[in-house]
Amino acid sequence: MDEALLRSFTPRVLGILVRRGADFAAAEDAVQDALVEAIRVWPADPPRDAKGWLVTVAWRKFLDQARADSARRRREDRHDEQPAPGPAPAADDTLQLYFLCAHPSLTPAAATALTLRAVGGLTTRQIAQAYLVPEATMAQRISRAKRTVSGVRFDQPGDVATVVRVLYLVFNEGYSGDVDLAAEAIRLTRQLAARIDHPEVAGLLALMLLHHARRAARTEPDGSLVPLAEQDRGRWDTGLIAEGIRILQAALARDRLGEFQAQAAIAALHADAPTAEETDWVQIVEWYDELARLTDSPVVRLNRAVAVGEADGPRAGLAALAGLDAALPRHTAVAAYLHERDGDLATAARLYAEAARTAPNLAERDHLTRRAARLNTHRRA
Repeated sequence: MDEALLRSFTPRVLGILVRRGADFAAAEDAVQDALVEAIRVWPADPPRDAKGWLVTVAWRKFLDQARADSARRRREDRHDEQPAPGPAPAADDTLQLYFLCAHPSLTPAAATALTLRAVGGLTTRQIAQAYLVPEATMAQRISRAKRTVSGVRFDQPGDVATVVRVLYLVFNEGYSGDVDLAAEAIRLTRQLAARIDHPEVAGLLALMLLHHARRAARTEPDGSLVPLAEQDRGRWDTGLIAEGIRILQAALARDRLGEFQAQAAIAALHADAPTAEETDWVQIVEWYDELARLTDSPVVRLNRAVAVGEADGPRAGLAALAGLDAALPRHTAVAAYLHERDGDLATAARLYAEAARTAPNLAERDHLTRRAARLNTHRRA
């Protein structure tokens, strides 16, 4: 089959779906699904009207996805924003879908991307941001994953590590992004922890609970962000913090350290500090060293530079930052913060403004813009 000829139909089919009322991002995904289906079906059964076939299948795919998204939202609405502590309620089929999408025929990266799109409900753009890759690259990766599993039987569930990674990314998007999925991710992770005795599953659940405990203090009533150091700790959920620390301590006692346990340990040190000034930054740097050893992640090293700046002074933080790629997301914002701590307000204001232009969401952009404006006002005063 001539795939180039097949893809030449894409703009016309996409236009038809948009005119029928599909939003552009959902229409793009539906057309990609239809193309994958055509590659599978047409060699044995070519249609008489190629464009009409693609329009019909793409529209059906769009409606199926819209129904799935609606069902997922209804599931989320049935649960309180603050997840109830203790054992998980009876499992539904959502967690099983996570395992099935993490199919052995896919690489872990491809399985994660496919699950986030097909079950997690994230857009291709959101997934690309999570992976730090261009949206077009992620669209191709998801299309290849769909093509790979289009002819296989879903009777072999995927591995736990891939499912844990997906749940972590879904939580992160719900916690800091455009779609509120955090409570759903916690609910599913509770179910997974009830089924599987694994220290990294426990570490992930502890991490989620410790982060979620600060949710009420993270934003002002107008939606503006409140940095961790400025949050009202009286608004933190002490019940979730206690549960998260208890789960983490039990996991660490098994002496099988993994990246989610290390991240949870960092979150626990923040949660355990009575005030921002009493935060044990030296121990946090040590945990970031462990985390960097486990993951070799540039994002981890970026966060470590902030911790070094708090533990050993802003110039030490800037020295740790110097060895990292300046193109990393939030690199410029971190540099701005460390320069502000070092007293270089002119450089900090310029970097905050620069970081605002590439911020991943409106709340963060507004926060960085306000910091730049505040420093410029202070300099002129």
